[in-house]
This record gives sequence, C-alpha cells and structure tokens, in this order.
Amino acid sequence: MPQPKHVMALKAPTDAVLERTLDPGLLKYFNICREKLGMLPNVLRSYASRPKKLSTFVNTYNELMLGESELTKLEREMIAVVVSSTNHCYYCLVAHGQAVRELSGDPELGEMLQFNYRVAALPPRQRAMLDFAYKLTTSPATVDAADRAALRKAGFSDDAIFDLADTVGFYNQSNRVAIALDMMPNPEYHTRNRTPGAPVPDKRPKKK
Repeated sequence: MPQPKHVMALKAPTDAVLERTLDPGLLKYFNICREKLGMLPNVLRSYASRPKKLSTFVNTYNELMLGESELTKLEREMIAVVVSSTNHCYYCLVAHGQAVRELSGDPELGEMLQFNYRVAALPPRQRAMLDFAYKLTTSPATVDAADRAALRKAGFSDDAIFDLADTVGFYNQSNRVAIALDMMPNPEYHTRNRTPGAPVPDKRPKKK
C-alpha cells in the first residue's frame, strides 16, 4: 500500500514557487540536494513555505549532522532514528533509517534501530549514547549527573556530550513539526540500501 501522496498537510510550494521566493543561495542548495540525492527532500520543500525558517533549519541541520564532532555521521543518524522511533515520527524514521542503512552498509541495523535499538548488539559506547538519547526524549526532567557520568565512563568528552544533547534536542523538535504538519517522506527512501553493502542507486536526472 503506498503512503499518502502529499508532501505535508499544508500547502507545499511547487518548483515554480520556489524559483520565485527563494534567494539564490537556497536555490543552489536545493539543486545540490537534487544532484546528490536524486530528489529534493520533502522536509526542505515543506520548510520552504517559510523561507526564513528554512534558512535556520538548513544551517542548524548542517552544523549538527555534517559539522565537526567526535560523534561520527553514522552515530548522529543513529541518534536521529532512536529519537524518531520513540516519538513515532514517520517522516524522520523513514529518512534517517535510510541514512543508517547507507552509512553502515547494514540494513538489519537500520531495522533494529527503527523498531527497538536494544535488540542490536552495539558497542558499549553506542549503547550508552542511545540510552541517553532515549531517556532525554522520554523523561528529560530525570536526566542528571549520573547520566552524564555514564557517558563519560563510556568514553564521551564534554564536547561530545554537548553534541549528543544538541542532536537529541534538535530531533525532538523536528519530529514534532513533522508530525504536526503530517510530512511524508520521499518515496525513494523506502527502497534504498535494502541489500547489505549495496550502493545508493543513481536517481539523478539524466543529462540530455
């Protein structure tokens, strides 16, 4: 059964509207996304209905997920999946589940993190990281010095703990926006990286 066809429950801007309303820098960014991913992620199209918020979202995302950090890119995507699983955010589970499959080369890991991260036989560092992400998502008021001490014992520096908390906070916020607006993930995410170690299919438009 296919998912609903809308981008979000509110009106999402068409390509023609994007050309009229976005500044050249954001249009260039969107074109880079299309070239690299073979699609424009629906979360970006949704945020483009509010261009200033789009700029904030893009800058925050790029710093958290691509910026310098002791957390690997895979670990950051793992955090996104566990937070999104806890919040039952369909959009983020599909999109970041695909990223985990791609970065790890392990589709089973992606499935385990989506349904119940405790099933996965993770290294102690990553288990501690995801336990913290889960607790900060489900019962933030109970996070205390003992939780930070557990992270330090697992090998996390103060900078890494800050990045972990920041990433968990971001996805709790973005989950709630995606759920409230009923954002739908691009259908392409569903089929990618389902075979162990398989490369991402090249979905870019063919040059004429």
